[in-house]
This record gives sequence, structure tokens and C-alpha cells, in this order.
Amino acid sequence: MLRTALFRLSQSGIICRTAAIDASRRHSTRLTVIERHLGKQGCVSIQHTRSMATAGDSKGKGAGEESPKQEVKFLGQEEAQKIDQELFNEYNYSVDQLMELAGLSCATAIAKTYPVSTLKNSDDPTVLICCGPGNNGGDGLVCARHLKLFGYFPSVYYPKRSEKQLFKNLTTQCELMDIPFLNHLPSPQLIDQAYSFVVDAIFGFSFKGELRPPFKEVIPTLKELSIPICSIDVPSGWHVENGDPNGLQPEMLISLTAPKKCAKLFKGKYHFLGGRFVPADLEKKYELSLPQYPGTDCILQLKH
Repeated sequence: MLRTALFRLSQSGIICRTAAIDASRRHSTRLTVIERHLGKQGCVSIQHTRSMATAGDSKGKGAGEESPKQEVKFLGQEEAQKIDQELFNEYNYSVDQLMELAGLSCATAIAKTYPVSTLKNSDDPTVLICCGPGNNGGDGLVCARHLKLFGYFPSVYYPKRSEKQLFKNLTTQCELMDIPFLNHLPSPQLIDQAYSFVVDAIFGFSFKGELRPPFKEVIPTLKELSIPICSIDVPSGWHVENGDPNGLQPEMLISLTAPKKCAKLFKGKYHFLGGRFVPADLEKKYELSLPQYPGTDCILQLKH
């Protein structure tokens, strides 16, 4: 019924034929705007379209039955990389688009967990963001900018800056918002005294191998801190699948797109999922079983 209606609309020039075919494939079980319109005109039964939508949303469960809740999938390194590449190459997302969404998700989760009013120095809510040279570091720069807008006073330690224009732009944005960049990492004692918490945005799921300078010295410093550490996607230095029981142990982890396998070994207090940008078809293809985000929120707290 929907395919026929879409074909007629394409024939009349209201929508292009390619879009009609694509829409019929992607939305054959959903109550679309077109279906609602046709239903009002008496061309399609609203009851029929609603039953199709319900069947699609319930994933095959019968009336009055609840389908068994599937556990969210934890990704290995290779699968996480494939999903990123499909987002870039198939869905034509740009790196800065996803970085902005990821960084905003991180800042939102942090602000929800550590509100300014609850910090030890609520009149001077200073936070330290440690950024690496890759995309995880870019997420950290975006996070710093949004935390500043949320009322925090972030400082950034970014010892190995990327020469890519995207990262130069992110750095400039922070600098023009009066976010200071540190020339060196303070001692653990000074960090504990000067800041309320630290955001770990050094390495993400692409990390492998041994730590090298300057980060070989950074991770041991962070391990000595008594203030909370919030890691973005993967605690820096961890094997993306096997973790590191002797490595950094953050109080908070913000998984992006979907949790990585190492997140099963996370023993901190707060685990959030962020980055509400995964298309439904991509989620289905990789069987991610992502939980439903509440309302318009871009983050969701996961239970352990």
C-alpha cells in the first residue's frame, strides 16, 4: 500500500522516483508523514498504518506481549572502526560533525554527574581536560568548549597538537573563549588541589601498542589523582577489548556510538552512552541493540 502510494506521488512529481523507492524500502513498517496525509484523505487506513508501525516497533512481538530485552552490544576494535567508516563513507558524515555531537554528549553527561553546585569549589569550578593528538583529543576540545558554556572553568593540557585544520579550528575556538592551555602537566598534588575533576580525552578505541612520550608520563600522573577522572569512550592506555586492570581507573566512562568490549571491565560509578547519531539501518546491520534515549536527550546512563 505504502509503496503504491509513494509510486503515485513520484509519478505526479511530488517526490522523485528514487526517493519514493528508497522510502518504501526503509519505512515500509513505519507511520510516515505521507501515510498520515493519505490516511486523512481516506486513501490509506490509519488503523492499518498504525498496526504496521506497532509491528515494526515491537519487532515481531504479539499483542500484549513484551519482547525480551536485548543487551546492548559491546564492540571490538575492528567493528568500531567499520562503523565509523560507514558513517563517514556511506552516510557522508564529516569528522567534525561527529566530533561535535560526541563532545557535546560528553559535556552533557559530565554536567549531569558533577553539577557545578556540587563541586568542592562551586564558585570556581575548575576542571582539567587532557587531550591526545587524535579524534579522542578532538572530542575533548569540543567537550571543553561546551563545559565553558555550561559554567565550568576548563583548562586544557594538549601536549601533542595535530596539524590538521580541524584541530587547529577547535583549538582557536577554545582560546577565543578564554580557555587556557597548559604548557606542562602539574604534579598530582597540584592537580588535586587546583581542579574538581579531570577529563581523560587522550586515546580512544584506535589505540594499540605501548604508551610513548609525552603520554607515557601523563598516564602515571593521572593514576595518582584522588579527584574523579572522566574517560571519553575508552580509558586511555586500555586495550580496547581486554582493558587494563593496572591502568587508569576512571570514576566515569562515557561510551560513544556503542560501548567497547573493555567497558565490561569498567568498575567506576558512572557509565553513560553518548553520541545519538547512529542511523537505524546501521544499528540493525551491526545488531547494536542500542537502548532508547529518553526524549530528546543525547546521553543515557547505563546500568551495570
